[in-house]
Amino acid sequence: MRSPNGRAEHNRERPMTEQRDDIYAQQRERIERFSFDERVVRVFPDMIKRSVPGYATNIDMIGVLAARYAQPDTCLYDLGCSLGAATLAMAALTPPDKGTLVAVDNSPAMIEKARDLLRGEGLQDRVLLRQADVARMDFEPTSVAVLNFTLQFIPLEQRDALIQRLADATREGGILVLSEKIRFEDAAENALQSEWHHAFKRNNGYSDLEISQKRSAIEEVLLPETLAAHEDRLRRAGYREVRVWFRCFNFMSLVAVR
Repeated sequence: MRSPNGRAEHNRERPMTEQRDDIYAQQRERIERFSFDERVVRVFPDMIKRSVPGYATNIDMIGVLAARYAQPDTCLYDLGCSLGAATLAMAALTPPDKGTLVAVDNSPAMIEKARDLLRGEGLQDRVLLRQADVARMDFEPTSVAVLNFTLQFIPLEQRDALIQRLADATREGGILVLSEKIRFEDAAENALQSEWHHAFKRNNGYSDLEISQKRSAIEEVLLPETLAAHEDRLRRAGYREVRVWFRCFNFMSLVAVR
């Protein structure tokens, strides 16, 4: 959809061929490691909405932040783009002369579906869609980079180098938006925040069986860190300002300014 000024207008209320997440609804004898395969792609909009508190707010604010910090002749990166929700949000609020949109994911199934969705929005010529491992990428000069619940899936030993490469590629005054599930040093606090998150998921229709089986599938794939660890890594990489703009239970989002 296009707004009167010619920009793409992102409408997150419009269903994206949304199907209900029922992947873990039946008892399984063996729980396989979670992956972003065709089954997950099929239900991803429903899964993320019912699993991640504040996800819609996150996406909307990525567009707002991109509009504030995007610079001409730079790339606007959506790293670990999934189906391209953050890409659409940035496209809605940044004109083409404010940077080149680059959306990257390592899942072939995600990239294939994202390509269809971008084509449906008329953005196939504006967005460079790449299948790649963001942990091993080199980056062009950037003013806005987004890791929206992506870093947590990257091996711990690769995270410092990724953030450093991003910081080195970021123009002065540019930003990184980093959204993550976090853990807490205090065991009691960590348990309480997890309990609240599970209550959120139950309220959104997930059964205890689904919550338990999903947790078993993802616990060795999604490796959360503390807020302090994220802040320290960003500052060591050279970001001069690191601010938490959102937190709900054990989910948070940071803006780091170069």
